[in-house]
Amino acid sequence: MIEVRWHGRGGQGCWTGARLLGLAAAQFEGKYALSFPSFGPERRGAPVLGFTRISDQKIYDRSEVRECDYIVFLDETLINKDTGAGLKENGIVLINTTAAGKYEKYFTCGQMIAVDATSIALDILGRPITNTAMLGALLAVSGIVEIESVNNAIRHEMKASIHTKNIQVVKTACDAVRSMK
Repeated sequence: MIEVRWHGRGGQGCWTGARLLGLAAAQFEGKYALSFPSFGPERRGAPVLGFTRISDQKIYDRSEVRECDYIVFLDETLINKDTGAGLKENGIVLINTTAAGKYEKYFTCGQMIAVDATSIALDILGRPITNTAMLGALLAVSGIVEIESVNNAIRHEMKASIHTKNIQVVKTACDAVRSMK
């Protein structure tokens, strides 16, 4: 089972990113998936968690993801000793930042990757909504699902007026992370 924990703030699309990943896996790749949010105060800017589990077998665990294969930070200001906990030994942390090095102290294992998702989102969407950029980055490092499955999930879940730009954001972020390797 692949487990992903998403950290963001209200209005950044954290829960949407988790849901798109789960939809791509379940509806377009025939896998089992479970995605769900955890909200504190429901207001723009408040910390939000999203969770995605993907497996080839039925998923019975509906609890929050504590031990993650991937941790995705849409907002680097959420990184601290608590949010950095729970990364599996060979896990990967994706951070929307230009300087991931300053966060190394919070992760005792795994790999850390910086993605300037805000710039990608601003360039293409004209807004700092980084969920699809971070989803594209996650695809680049994980291979959890195919990019076309995510594109189909975007077409299925989002308004038609924003399909093309969000699909472009996913591809741009995916290509940017792949070029780092």
